Amino acid sequence: MAKLYFYYSAMNAGKTTVLLQSAYNYEERGMRTLLFTPQIDTRKTRKGTISSRIGLESEAITFDSKFDFYNFVTKSHQDAHLHCILIDEAQFLTETQVIQLSDIADLINIPVLTYGIRTDFKGELFPGSQYLLALAEELIELKTICFCGRKATMNMRIDSSGQKITKGSQIEIGGNDRYIAVCHRHFKEGISHL
Repeated sequence: MAKLYFYYSAMNAGKTTVLLQSAYNYEERGMRTLLFTPQIDTRKTRKGTISSRIGLESEAITFDSKFDFYNFVTKSHQDAHLHCILIDEAQFLTETQVIQLSDIADLINIPVLTYGIRTDFKGELFPGSQYLLALAEELIELKTICFCGRKATMNMRIDSSGQKITKGSQIEIGGNDRYIAVCHRHFKEGISHL
């Protein structure tokens, strides 16, 4: 029986690398996968790709908040049998989309692997993560470390001088220049480096 999986962590834990490795494992065995990435993620060098910080890259289908995963996957599955669905930056999914993904696993019997961060720079859940934490049958934490060596669980938004930012919109796309993964203590203290 297929399941809905949520691989989650703080930023810079290698989620995208794990996603691309999982896709490769399926494809190496001759199995067909579909990879999805949000249109909102403007860090990509090319639209419609998933790329990791270590240089791995793959083609992907972009989605926005209105994208219907269930209908798209149903049609694609009828055209050619699918073995796995993989979603990058799953925190940007809507509640409806998470329900659609769980229906893909339950009704079409295709495993759905989602990868994302749990919380924003204020320590609040993203909507997609909230519903994945509620509906996914398998929750897998990918770990990373704070600059102090402790487990990093929080995503701190920083300015150009490394100072913690506490106000702003929940979604602001950025990489290491805008965010740093830190432990809970350093998140509360607002310290981004030793």
